[in-house]
Amino acid sequence: MATYDDDLRLAHVLADAVERTALDLFGSPDLHLSVTDDGALITQATSRLEELLRHQLQRTRPRDRVEGRVLETTGHGDRRWVLDALDGTANYVRGVPVWATLISLVVEDEPVLGLVAAPSLARRWWAGRGSGAWTGRQLSRARPVRVSDTSVLEHASVSVDEVASWLFGPHGDGFAQLCDRVWRTRAFGDFWSHALVAEGAADVALAATADVYQLSALSAIVHEAGGRVTDPWGAGVTGPDASAPTPVLVTNAHLHELALATLAPQDGAHG
Repeated sequence: MATYDDDLRLAHVLADAVERTALDLFGSPDLHLSVTDDGALITQATSRLEELLRHQLQRTRPRDRVEGRVLETTGHGDRRWVLDALDGTANYVRGVPVWATLISLVVEDEPVLGLVAAPSLARRWWAGRGSGAWTGRQLSRARPVRVSDTSVLEHASVSVDEVASWLFGPHGDGFAQLCDRVWRTRAFGDFWSHALVAEGAADVALAATADVYQLSALSAIVHEAGGRVTDPWGAGVTGPDASAPTPVLVTNAHLHELALATLAPQDGAHG
């Protein structure tokens, strides 16, 4: 099996390259939100951080393809670096410290590496296929992570974002039942919900919408930690046939089928 240790080290170098700028701009009153054509929130910092990431990749992986949320795709081939320079943009602008840079490597349409760098939380989460999932401040000070072994829905800790989208969407009845059955619900939001599932601190995470720039990194980490990632109908969210943006269900795998069955719309509607 191919290993991606060199690429993981590079992903940390990329995160290092943007960390100071990201922290300097965090919560600046000069930042303003705007919306991309696909509905994602961005700000001036998004472009600046993506430029820095691309500059490093051009120097170190000039033959790889690079895809980002803001700038045009460059390069070609089966190795694709997928960048979400700023996940949690609304938090970033409002001064809430839950935001991160997401970096992933996709080979032949499958995410094989993911890194989440959250400098305001002083944490990173990362994984490479076959190398396990890890968290820490940096490579040299890391600990392995694994999803929880919770297998009873009534014992589960669930993190959910955009409650109204779930409650009034096609899974509304199922979502209400899920919230009623589980031990507790919280709203950590954005990348953090999924990272917490990967490290076993939460058991289930629900995202009302996520796209390829987020899912490539997050799914690589969750899968390597032993979890599962699908849409609420059970379909995959990465690969050539995946549709995005899409709602997402992330679990420790033990609870996945239970969560899917509970969420299932009574009329079987999709969308």
